[in-house]
Amino acid sequence: MKKILQSVFDFLLYSNIFMSLCAVAQGLVTFHLIASVPNYTVLSLLFVSTLAIYNFSILLTSSKHPEKSDKASMRWFFGHHRLMVTVTIICILSLIPLFFLISIESRLLLIFLALISFAYSLPLFTLGDQKFGLRNIPGLKQFLITLVWTLSTVLLPIMEAQNLNFTNINLRDTMILLAKRFLLIAALTVPFDIRDLFEDRESGLKTIPVAVGEKRAYLFCQILLGGYIVLLFLFRNNGFNKDFFALTLTAILTGWLIFKSKWKSKPYFYFFYLDGVLILQYAMLVLFSYL
Repeated sequence: MKKILQSVFDFLLYSNIFMSLCAVAQGLVTFHLIASVPNYTVLSLLFVSTLAIYNFSILLTSSKHPEKSDKASMRWFFGHHRLMVTVTIICILSLIPLFFLISIESRLLLIFLALISFAYSLPLFTLGDQKFGLRNIPGLKQFLITLVWTLSTVLLPIMEAQNLNFTNINLRDTMILLAKRFLLIAALTVPFDIRDLFEDRESGLKTIPVAVGEKRAYLFCQILLGGYIVLLFLFRNNGFNKDFFALTLTAILTGWLIFKSKWKSKPYFYFFYLDGVLILQYAMLVLFSYL
């Protein structure tokens, strides 16, 4: 039974299905906060696009012998290479009909995000004999990941909800919602860079932990979460309402998990507990709405 459960967990985590569910959950968080009914076209887009981009990035940036990688996720992924390629192709094909079900403005946003996402891993530039992509530019890796997640899980749902007259949200609250999601996602990406500190330093990848050191990187995460909580209070001038308490509790838990990541090195900790905060947020919002 234990082996079966572990196989299920490995499949969900290492195939990036769990990460895609996190993107859907963040879309649901946005719909909840702007008092809109969920748009299932947007949620489907978030799921298949996240799965396609993450798998494509892994396939593109793999080492010559990924089966010998120190990372369990890489060994699993390339141990199921044909399945992952098939899933990625299905996701890319699924994007085509979904793309034409959204507004023109949303299509333009999606094209912009797709260009950033693919350019993130593609070796677009050459310096001497070495080729590199946007992710290798100092300080750009975390910013690009955070930007894509923020715009896709906040701006895309807002644009479609307003286009369908499901909600009405002003520019001030839209900007606050974008800013606080940006802070949250940024805080969650840093521990992954801390985990890969030595590898990134050896490969010349300039992440925040490489630039400022491990201890300052952890402090940076807590500052980001502090700013996130302040913006929670300012959103729609709601103050201390149910949503504020639900999201503040998850932010505090996130801060604690990031602190614990200093001594936790198992891949499940990063892929399940830290990323799982993105799903827990929506679960907490739903729970508090019934209190």
